[in-house]
Amino acid sequence: MPVIVITGAAGLVGSMLRPRLARPDRTLRLLDLVPLTAGPDEEAIQASVTDLDAMTAACQGADAVIHLAGIPSEAPWPRILETNINGGYTAFEAARRAGTPRVIFASSNHAVGFSPRSEFPVPDYAFPVPDTYYGISKAATEAMAAMYHYRYGLDAICVRILSCFPRPENVRMLSTWLSPDDTGRLFEACLTAERPGFRVIFGVSANTRGGWVSLAEARALGYQPQDDAEAYAAEIIAEYGEPDPADPVLRYLGGEFTLPDAQVPQG
Repeated sequence: MPVIVITGAAGLVGSMLRPRLARPDRTLRLLDLVPLTAGPDEEAIQASVTDLDAMTAACQGADAVIHLAGIPSEAPWPRILETNINGGYTAFEAARRAGTPRVIFASSNHAVGFSPRSEFPVPDYAFPVPDTYYGISKAATEAMAAMYHYRYGLDAICVRILSCFPRPENVRMLSTWLSPDDTGRLFEACLTAERPGFRVIFGVSANTRGGWVSLAEARALGYQPQDDAEAYAAEIIAEYGEPDPADPVLRYLGGEFTLPDAQVPQG
């Protein structure tokens, strides 16, 4: 029976993925600092993603790692370094030591957050222009993924997720939303694509107001987005008004993360 390790399984994306990746012939091995209750065909491990011994043990016999764990927004550099960058190293090194052949890394659009609107759609493999320490950690772990593929032969897919929430929460997310169901479709495609090698793809739904990033590489892996933030547009525009092209939040891909001294939210 295939075993899939999910780090950060108690977080927002992990909670979305658990029911959507569940299969009768698959075991989900859930790892988080937060205690988790294992359901059918699940195993729960309480450990830190920065604990190499615990991570290596969790990867034993696994077919893939979905690495979600990390600080999900901007934070002081020491915290980003320890949790996001050292945690990324630990995930890849544990997979290598355990012989796990595939790692799917939850990267972020904030690795390329300073991509300007004039360059939309941002292409797959766009050179990093991170907007925060958080974005730097995603770019650094993408580089880690490349090294572990080319040196050790791991299949490594970096998913530059845009705004993954139960529903779009503001005008920007009418363009950047990744729905829970499309999140499941995307990661299932990453799990089942045959020998993908090293990939950097974007994660976003089929939004009417989209077109901010390329979906060519995601589709090449088999991802077929089905949801559209436009279903929420009337409600959101009634609350926030029509999007203003001059709004500095819409100047770059990274949104509020690109504003000077911004207190940035998740997403």
